[in-house]
Amino acid sequence: MTPNLREEKKLWKKRYKRVVGLDEAGRGPLSGPVVAAAVLIIGNWKLEIENFKKLRDSKKLSPKKREEFYKLLTKNPNIGWGIGKVSEKVIDKINILEATKLAMEKAVKKLKRKPDFLILDGNFKIDVKIPQKSIIKGDEKVFSCAAASILAKVYRDRIMERYDKKYPLYGFSKHKGYPTKFHLKMLKKYGSCKIHRKTFGPVRGLQK
Repeated sequence: MTPNLREEKKLWKKRYKRVVGLDEAGRGPLSGPVVAAAVLIIGNWKLEIENFKKLRDSKKLSPKKREEFYKLLTKNPNIGWGIGKVSEKVIDKINILEATKLAMEKAVKKLKRKPDFLILDGNFKIDVKIPQKSIIKGDEKVFSCAAASILAKVYRDRIMERYDKKYPLYGFSKHKGYPTKFHLKMLKKYGSCKIHRKTFGPVRGLQK
């Protein structure tokens, strides 16, 4: 399935001018923040087909391709975007679902133009007074959600690469905090560090 502008076009026809797609990265890892991105296609914009025809949900792209699309998206004058992040400490306090919603709310607030409709990847709504629609696997179907998935993923990966330098024992640059065999092995050997999510089962169970 290729993400397309079908949902955005339907809303544009209904006079919603500023339609924003939302997605997150980092619900599954054992460490680091959850990051959300909001992407607004400004006006009834015709996509530059050559630049964006291979855009997909971030999980279906190589790191190199994600970086390429990140640059294209963030430098395009016809695209508005915002990033929101919620730390592992807050995740432990309010749980990952609520933290994901909060990250999305922050991403919306970072947009320079206030949206008049939101399309969320997932099956939940967020606490903002803006009409919104949730679409399961929206990042595979909706262009702005797929674009948001790329921005969130690249932004979060960069954070985890910086953390790798601060906490080199865990290999964060390789697995970005996900529960790989290597990560679990290092967690068992050294215990958790400051950026681990203490309420997540593998961390809670393996702490020294």
